[in-house]
Amino acid sequence: MLHKGARAAVEFAGGSGFAEGNASPLARLGFSVNGAPVSLARSGLAWERAMEWLPTFTCSADPVVIRGTVFAPYGRDADTAGVVYAVAVENRGRVDIDLTVTLDGALGYRQLRVRSSRPFEDAHLAMHAPDDVVVLKGAALPGLVALAIGSDGSAEVEARSEPAQYSIRRTMKIAAGQHADVAFYIAAGPEQDGAHATVSVMRRRGWRELLSATRDALRDLEQTTGHEALDRIINRNLLLAYFYGVGRALDDAHFYLVRTRTPWHGRGVTFREWESLTWTLPAVQLADSALARELILRACEVHGYSPGSGVRYLDGTLFEPGFCLEGAASYALAVDRYIRETNDDQIVEEPVLADTLYLASDDIAARRNSGVPLYSTEVVPSGNPAALPYTLHGNAVAAQALDVFRRTLDEQTARDVQDPEAVRAALKRHFSRDREGKTMYASAIDLNGNAVMDDDPLASVYWLPVYDVVDRNESTYRRTVRAAPKDHRFLVQQCARLLGPESADVMQWVRRAPLDDGFAAEQTDESGRAQANGGDASVAGLLAHTLWYAVHALGVTP
Repeated sequence: MLHKGARAAVEFAGGSGFAEGNASPLARLGFSVNGAPVSLARSGLAWERAMEWLPTFTCSADPVVIRGTVFAPYGRDADTAGVVYAVAVENRGRVDIDLTVTLDGALGYRQLRVRSSRPFEDAHLAMHAPDDVVVLKGAALPGLVALAIGSDGSAEVEARSEPAQYSIRRTMKIAAGQHADVAFYIAAGPEQDGAHATVSVMRRRGWRELLSATRDALRDLEQTTGHEALDRIINRNLLLAYFYGVGRALDDAHFYLVRTRTPWHGRGVTFREWESLTWTLPAVQLADSALARELILRACEVHGYSPGSGVRYLDGTLFEPGFCLEGAASYALAVDRYIRETNDDQIVEEPVLADTLYLASDDIAARRNSGVPLYSTEVVPSGNPAALPYTLHGNAVAAQALDVFRRTLDEQTARDVQDPEAVRAALKRHFSRDREGKTMYASAIDLNGNAVMDDDPLASVYWLPVYDVVDRNESTYRRTVRAAPKDHRFLVQQCARLLGPESADVMQWVRRAPLDDGFAAEQTDESGRAQANGGDASVAGLLAHTLWYAVHALGVTP
């Protein structure tokens, strides 16, 4: 759960080893038939993702068949801060049965996380609240987050602290050949009364209505290329970007862009402009242009006071200073893409966006070399210091941003903006280097004769055609990308290669890649299996949009 006041994610778990799966569960289903416990996994659990997102399972244990769905309500009149665990139990036996369904668990760990985790030091509490509700929270006041848990009908509730444990039991009779439905609601709030109120609303709306609205909303977000296997990859990762790269803070209900909300990802809930505005946002815009508009303006409001100045906390506070040329340019690229794809040019009339574009233009202009129309940077998109001050990717991006400034700033200011074609011409002239008798593009230079020829996997030469620097068939470009190492460690470079000469082969690699259980990871091995920072929402957005773009704009056949 995002918390603006804490500038962090707040996470509840049964124990500190939750990310590795070796802690007590925060919430666990249990079943008994006629008083005898039934093991869910006795005959194996069949897991699937409904609509590439909603976890569902099916299992059988004589005489019952159990089907479950876990979902966070989303959609019109359904968007609540919580989770629903809906279960259907079918009696396939010949006699009636008494069924007991239990949701129990423990609150054994709470942590605050920006990138590293810090456990809360106060005691954990489990309270039996009115209306058969359990409240989980910390003992210290004021608390940042509380959870409220209840069922969809009358239940037996037990709760105790030291240790904080609870159980909610529903008992019912199921006739032979009939079935029964049970649902449990887990709601979050900035304190216990708000969480309790939210679980009451979820009960009132009912799990069927919440699930129906969620399915309808997810269906509206789906994209298609006409290739079923590719659509699964695109939609799965698009939804990860949509829900994990963007979130509402629990304490102010405003949207915030972050790298990812996945708890085991090392880059955490910080904000870097390039990642959010050019990786996450294009995928969101494919699915929901209205939200994309809101997020552009929200990014300007929270972070646009100093474009490109460094990594930030989700609330805009500076986390790690370091000027990034791509970061400063990303606002212009984001609004240009939005206008091109929606025809909503009125967005430039928004004062907060206009202010940000003027500031970005000034910050980029301040980095111009006095004699050559090229721009320097302190750090590259990975966050590492630039090996040399002038980077190929950074200047390609800056040239496109200058195009946008000349079209969107007022007439007087636009006249003073550097001609982007002069930047592109200078880029081709100064970054071209002879390597083994052939001309190729360097990835970074210092204008004193020094150059770095190795490709930057997170700011690759493969992207140049996207920024209108070269055509995909230009000889120097093709020569450079053919010589670039095929570094499978970074999924971002594989996304870039989707735009290059080997795009069809790379698309086949993506289709076979296991990734992180189907979701993007920052680093993978040669086969595409996640190696580090799985559940990367920003990279997932880049993957989803680049696959879609390769098919629809470039005509790549999967």
